[in-house]
Amino acid sequence: MKNIEDLRKSYHLGSLDTKDLTPDPLDLFRQWWHAAIEAEIDEANAMTLATVNEKGQPSARIVLLKGLHEDGLEFFTNYQSRKAIEMEENRHVALLFFWKEMERQVRIEGLVEKVTRERSEQYFQSRPRGSQVGAWSSPQTQVIPDRSVIENNIKETEEKYTAFDPLPLPDHWGGYLVKPHQYEFWQGKPDRLHDRFRFVQQDDGLWGVDRLAP
Repeated sequence: MKNIEDLRKSYHLGSLDTKDLTPDPLDLFRQWWHAAIEAEIDEANAMTLATVNEKGQPSARIVLLKGLHEDGLEFFTNYQSRKAIEMEENRHVALLFFWKEMERQVRIEGLVEKVTRERSEQYFQSRPRGSQVGAWSSPQTQVIPDRSVIENNIKETEEKYTAFDPLPLPDHWGGYLVKPHQYEFWQGKPDRLHDRFRFVQQDDGLWGVDRLAP
């Protein structure tokens, strides 16, 4: 078994230069996103969401990108979860995409807000029925004695909504939109001398860009 300090990989698949950039970082993100989809990366829409509570304690978890719009990136979750509570306390969040097969990362920082109930309902009712039942049945993040709590909740939900297809949207479930004010694009390079470019939104709405040392 290798020692942890001996684990390393040399990145060599690509590069990122000023000629590759776009005035709006969303356009560059879309280019990288489509490349990740075409490369058939498994769960390319998986992104780390970092939040901070009122005491300044950060926490992070994986969520799934479910919408990409001109004004932001969209995901859905339980409004009673830890992340939702922390986003209510502090709207500043960070996202991280890591597409290791392409040796790329995208870091995003911005402000989060809830999407409309109509949009949440539209997405919720497009989900598989099992996922709809799960959203009704799981008191996300709450302490439970064992898995039977979830299994009993699922049984009760299925009995209650037998005649419903799709299920109605729970009041405790819905979407968020992250409105970015900073992007960083990272392309792996040999010897840890990676290419990094940071876009920061300026007061006039345009984007300033800097190359960062690796």
